[in-house]
Amino acid sequence: MTHVLTWRNGLSESEAAEIALLLTETAEADGAHPVSEDVRLRLRQSGPAEIQIEPVQGDVMGSEHFVVRDGAGLLLGYAHLDGGAEPPVAELAVHPAHRRAGVGTRLVTALTERAPHLKVWSHSQDPAAEVLARKFGFTVTRELWQMRAPLHDDFPEPRWPQGIQVRTFVPGQDEGAVVEVNAKAFAWHPEQGRMSVADVRAREAEAWFDPAGFFLAVDENDRLAGFHWTKIVDGLGEVYVVGVDPESQGGGLGKALTLAGLRHLRGRELAEVMLYVERDNEAAVHVYQKLGFTRASSDVQYTL
Repeated sequence: MTHVLTWRNGLSESEAAEIALLLTETAEADGAHPVSEDVRLRLRQSGPAEIQIEPVQGDVMGSEHFVVRDGAGLLLGYAHLDGGAEPPVAELAVHPAHRRAGVGTRLVTALTERAPHLKVWSHSQDPAAEVLARKFGFTVTRELWQMRAPLHDDFPEPRWPQGIQVRTFVPGQDEGAVVEVNAKAFAWHPEQGRMSVADVRAREAEAWFDPAGFFLAVDENDRLAGFHWTKIVDGLGEVYVVGVDPESQGGGLGKALTLAGLRHLRGRELAEVMLYVERDNEAAVHVYQKLGFTRASSDVQYTL
């Protein structure tokens, strides 16, 4: 079969919709999204660009798009490259009906030609991705666990440090403070630590966003000490982000915020909650295990 690959630094509305459909059909077949939430948001925000014969640069968000079609123009596979990361980070998907036909190899070849030093995510430890990674000489450098727990009635009442009050997020007012605390709390984290005000506002525009589930721990001067941003999609709750200012760590604020969010989700009559945590963050894994969370799946990052 003929494979035609094009590089784009932007997508038309119809192209973005076509890729979104491929990602949806892949997720339905595999039981997991093939790309991250960040990539899916970028697809919706992407603007059009002319096909480039020689890649020059990504769009204003650093996104580059690799599209594989057959000779008749049918979309077979897609890869996203975040050129704003160092080194660049890629995620890709091959339509379930067109696997084992060299599409993944074609995409990874193009990615490695574009970025010789590269990180690639494989969501839910796809065995085919493992084979492809070995073929190109990638090694596993990171593992992200998805953990899940039943939502029950006996989550204890949060115990707040002295001087701390809790309120919910106010759109148009609190974005800057959240981004500032997030940057300090996740200075070590390659993705979460990069969150910007624009990223927060993009998520505010999502159907799942609910400020009533976005808890802010503030002092008597309304200075933000930490936050717990919860999320509900398709009846599943999520501990989306828990961030605590390093100056406020060590006093139980993180645990209190986590419990506040879990109790909120339980009050929404949800049966289950999930979260993501680095596998090697043993302290956090232990805390979540004590709250009843167990590992459900893993995302693996490969590095070349």
